[in-house]
Amino acid sequence: MTRPSLAHERLCLAPVVGVDEAGRGPLAGPVVAAAVILPPKGVPRGLNDSKKLSAAERERLHGRLMGCAQVGVGIVEADEIDRLNIHWATMKAMTLAVEALVAQGGCPPGHVLVDGNRLPRWGFAATAIVSGDAKSLSIAAASIVAKHIRDQIMIAHAESHPAYGWHSNKGYGCAAHLRALREHGPSPLHRRSFAPVAQTELAL
Repeated sequence: MTRPSLAHERLCLAPVVGVDEAGRGPLAGPVVAAAVILPPKGVPRGLNDSKKLSAAERERLHGRLMGCAQVGVGIVEADEIDRLNIHWATMKAMTLAVEALVAQGGCPPGHVLVDGNRLPRWGFAATAIVSGDAKSLSIAAASIVAKHIRDQIMIAHAESHPAYGWHSNKGYGCAAHLRALREHGPSPLHRRSFAPVAQTELAL
């Protein structure tokens, strides 16, 4: 099985920032992006595309990364996703993540590696890498941080909105979540610009 490596980082000027997001597809909650600069030595073992890791593995690696790497996080909430659309909300979250990293007092990024095929409109030298979380360790690290943080946000929101099952589905449109939408209508955290939510509102 192919695993991410530092090959892309070696082609770029240091320091290299890996950027990825979590939460483009869910019907509720924010989109979260992370920007990560890995340490020169002591990179945690097991970094991989967050979707290929269990929740327990992501939690362990998130803890390791927060202790050894430079990390910035950007969050765009559901109401802003509705105003901007999910594409531009994702671009904003990525921009906020890199800006948060720079604001911590670290070195400005020499180059930013972004998962996907589109780049935000920013002034940083950057490269978009399709399936980057499976090719670059820095992007894999960012995918783990973004996914873990977003999952924890949705688990916390599940306490105040228990009907939708966010503790398990994290806001994605599984059958139980869609059934709850039909029965209870959307919550303030739902993305009303997303078709399944909009259709539910029209039916109520």
